[in-house]
Parts: sequence; C-alpha cells; structure tokens
Amino acid sequence: MTSTWADDALSRNAFLGGRLQVLQPRRGYRAGTDPVLLAAAVDASPGDSVLELGCGAGVALLCLGARQPGLRLTGVELQPAYADLARRNAALNRQPIEVVEADLAALPGTIKARRFDHVISNPPYFDRAHSLPAPDPGRELAFGGAALSLTDWIITAARRVAPGGRLTLIQRSDRLPEMMAAVAGRLGSIVVLPLAARQGRAADRVLLQARAAGRAAFRLGAPLVLHAGDRHLRDTDDFTEAARKILRDGEKLRMDV
Repeated sequence: MTSTWADDALSRNAFLGGRLQVLQPRRGYRAGTDPVLLAAAVDASPGDSVLELGCGAGVALLCLGARQPGLRLTGVELQPAYADLARRNAALNRQPIEVVEADLAALPGTIKARRFDHVISNPPYFDRAHSLPAPDPGRELAFGGAALSLTDWIITAARRVAPGGRLTLIQRSDRLPEMMAAVAGRLGSIVVLPLAARQGRAADRVLLQARAAGRAAFRLGAPLVLHAGDRHLRDTDDFTEAARKILRDGEKLRMDV
C-alpha cells in the first residue's frame, strides 16, 4: 500500500445524513455503521479528551466531533495512507483532530504520557488463527492483521483511560468473552449493548463500555435492532427508527454506565 491515495482512487461518502463528507478508498477498508455507532455511545462533554486507537480514515472521531463540538480529539493509526486520509477528512470537515501515525504495540511517548477522558476503538474483528486473511492489505490490517491480540489491544486501551474515564469498544459478539476477560480487574461498571441486524436474530456485534475505578454491577442492555423487517428487500436503507436517529440524525446512543 502506498503512503497516500490519488484522488481518483477515493470516493466521497456522506455520514450522519450528510453532515459529514468523508474520503475513503474505493478499494480497501471502508467504514460502515460501526464507527458511527461507536461514536454515538460516547457521552462526552465539551473540553473532554478522546483517544481512538486504530482510527482509520477518522470516521468515528469525526462523528463524535460533529455531535459534540469542543472535544480534544486524538487518533492513532498504523497505516500511513489511512492516517493521511484521517488528516484530510479532518480538514475537509473543519474539525481539529490530532492524528498520530504509530503502532499500538509501541505507542510513542507523546501518547503514553497522556490519559484521556474517553478511549474508543473498533479492534480487528477476526482472530487469524481461526480465519482466512483478506486479499487487500488495508482491509487485512483493519479486520485481522494487527500484531496485537484482542486482549493486548484492550489492555493498551485501558492504560490510556484517565481516572473516572471510560473505554468504549465495538466488536463481534463471539469475542465478548475475550473482551470481558481483558477488561476484568482493570476497569469496572461494565455495560454491554448487543447489536442485532434484525428483530429475532442473534446479535452479531456488541458495544462494551467500562469506567476506570467503576464499581457498579455488570449490566446487559436490550439489543439495538438496526434494520426493519426480516430480510433486505430493496437497495435503499431499511433502518429502524431508533437506528436511523443514531446513524442519520446523530442522536446519542445511551449506554448508561
């Protein structure tokens, strides 16, 4: 992968009902609903600091900044081309975002010396010991090619959470046991929100949020159902009203930690 993309290799996509315009590679990892849901779950206030580990093209940070101005946003991204895109997208949307190009396994001192009110992440979904790699290098790193295990990824994220701060993650539901084990003993007040594609289907993703020094009992929320009906019938989105308010209107997704 090159360190940047030519303009004709990029598409310009709308998020939050057009409030954001985001450049993404036509081929490679492309953001969908996950970063929007991740950002919506963060209950940040003006002046709060936010760190995203593995920020890609910056969609989650941009969504969070659009919903709540006045945040101090920082992203860490391993792949130079995506880090460059995150900076370009920040400029395109007139949002001040600090993007640091770095490996999570060797974070620079400028990040390790800081703690953040919120740390967010969408760690690679797949354990490559039990799945096949993606053909595109960018997609592979995003989905399963990271050097860190999911446990190490979460431990790294937890270390950057300030006292009283929160960690918010989105991940495949079948990896929830790993997530819970990694968070245990490091953060508390854990809340898990299942995300189901359609009513009556098992959740295939989860949002997990935990707080530094939190003492509240574990809570499992009611599933958020994303699509109406029992199957996809046409080429337009079929989001439920609750999902549409979050994904299109930029409403907050309450985790109630």
